[in-house]
Amino acid sequence: MTALGSLLQGAVPFAVRLHREFRGVTVREGMLIQGPSGWGEFSPFEDYDDQAAGRWLGGAIEAAYGTWPDAKRSEIRVNAILPAVLPQVARELAEQAAVRDGCTTIKVKITGDDAADEARVAAVREALDSVLGYGVGLIRIDANACWTSEQAISSLKRLAAYGLEYVEQPVASREDLRSVRAAVDVPIAVDESIRTDRGGDPRALSELAEIADIAIIKPYPVGGVQRAIDVAELVKLPVVVSSSMDSSVGICASLALAAALDVDRACGLGTGALLATDVVSRPLVPTAGVMRVQRLAPDADALAEARQLLAPERVQHWHERISRAWEAGSSEAWRKVITSSG
Repeated sequence: MTALGSLLQGAVPFAVRLHREFRGVTVREGMLIQGPSGWGEFSPFEDYDDQAAGRWLGGAIEAAYGTWPDAKRSEIRVNAILPAVLPQVARELAEQAAVRDGCTTIKVKITGDDAADEARVAAVREALDSVLGYGVGLIRIDANACWTSEQAISSLKRLAAYGLEYVEQPVASREDLRSVRAAVDVPIAVDESIRTDRGGDPRALSELAEIADIAIIKPYPVGGVQRAIDVAELVKLPVVVSSSMDSSVGICASLALAAALDVDRACGLGTGALLATDVVSRPLVPTAGVMRVQRLAPDADALAEARQLLAPERVQHWHERISRAWEAGSSEAWRKVITSSG
């Protein structure tokens, strides 16, 4: 059997439902890959090309067949995340995250609708102040590059009144990031600039310190935990580790990365609360604001249910996608890893 055949033999397509629409989807799909080291997740978003999906596959192969670095800590402090919901819903979710999950940091999605965005951020600030005390809770916002530089500057000067820890990817281009950073006092974090811009070129990564204050690093989109550590060394910025709307099995890679790095800020790993279903019976969610570093395997019943959510044509889609990612990625290096594992 070929190495790709062995990989596919240990791969299970899955789909999990979200409580609310997030990043344009209500169902998260992918493949779980089983190997001698455990389980990895291959779930690149639909707008990722084959080369980008290849990096994601590298992270899944590392999780299933390779090793993760030693952990420096056993627990990771995390933030909650709020989709682009109505203000009253945002307040309720923020209060729930603070009271039930113990999260004192909330990340709020921004859409570019000025009035709606401000009302959502204001509702979260009110919720945190009422539960935790005035100014104790932290708010970070994620624009996913929805603004022009002019819009970003105008919006951030207004939203800064709510006490922002930072804004994540306010604009797309490096030139616009530089101009926004020079015009506002809110710290700038970069996400897409790391995982999509210029394919992770080392020189481009090292230049990010000139235009940003914080690096958002997600292990699967950059090629795995070890590759993410290399990226952190190249960017030379404070790091916030984030997941990629993964299942609870996939989140374990982000926990491993956060545990291997010296991370001071809360990490964006509280996405399990957004899932209505999962591939495990007890989803990974924060307790007292932290999550335990661990590896998880899917539960048989939960995985069977997640498998049944996929129509036959979607199963075929994911088999084809993983094959294309294999061809676009480091297939020769992966072949050696898989064949040497036995």
